[in-house]
Amino acid sequence: MKELKDRILKDGQNLGDGILKVDSFVNHQVDPLLMDACGREFARRFANVGATKILTAEISGIAPALTTAIHLGLPVVYARKHKPITMPDQVYLTLAPSHTKGRMVELIVSPEYMANGEKILIIDDFLASGSTILGLVRLAEASGSSIVGIGALIEKLFEGGRAALEPLGVPIESLACITKMDDGTMEFRE
Repeated sequence: MKELKDRILKDGQNLGDGILKVDSFVNHQVDPLLMDACGREFARRFANVGATKILTAEISGIAPALTTAIHLGLPVVYARKHKPITMPDQVYLTLAPSHTKGRMVELIVSPEYMANGEKILIIDDFLASGSTILGLVRLAEASGSSIVGIGALIEKLFEGGRAALEPLGVPIESLACITKMDDGTMEFRE
């Protein structure tokens, strides 16, 4: 998606070690018009997968998941990283490594919001190693739900996440695919 790629080139920062900082428009400060355009594009690409719910991870996945949900008319559930006191004792929980935090993080979903038989569309900010998305897959499967598609704003193709997700046999869509991040530069797949 040209608009997203242009914004990454303009405002994204390659911090080295495969870290791309997009805080100024995706996850600390959010550009709602850009996220709306991304949500509209995801909705177009996933219009026929039969999703009944969108699942993401807090916090960076919420903006693209929400705008996608608006265009598809679906609810969004986000996996929390800390269990609030309002959540029931019995939850769906898994661990996933966080590249930016440098440690394992919990992903927690309340069973009240992900029931047996849901058709889950996962939307997240990044597809890198695939670890976070595989954590979301485990949560969905624990609830008896099935995955019908996976979307990421930005894919870092050189980290191998797509290969880790392909055995799921569902459509995988990324709006901006980075093939290389060396010496402070970025190259995109056309």
